[in-house]
Amino acid sequence: MTDLSSVITPEPTVVQRILVVVGLLAYLAAGFIYLTSGLVVPFPWLIVLWLVWMAGMWVTARLMARWSWWVLSAAPAAVAFWWAYLSVGEAVFAWTP
Repeated sequence: MTDLSSVITPEPTVVQRILVVVGLLAYLAAGFIYLTSGLVVPFPWLIVLWLVWMAGMWVTARLMARWSWWVLSAAPAAVAFWWAYLSVGEAVFAWTP
């Protein structure tokens, strides 16, 4: 018979809880740039951008439910994707403000 204490993850520390919440808040703040991208990105392409952000929010929520440290990487990844998406759109489709 196996010992279940090795399978069950320990309770997160207070510091881990605080940092995971900070990661979630940072991801929500990154959502603001996704929301305001409509000033530059044409509507059909904007829907794609918003869907990517919502998928990232789903992943972030799943990570937060597990109190995973990976939540801290969600906001920088979202901003990096946003920057790459707009850079490609500017170069290929001549999107300008």
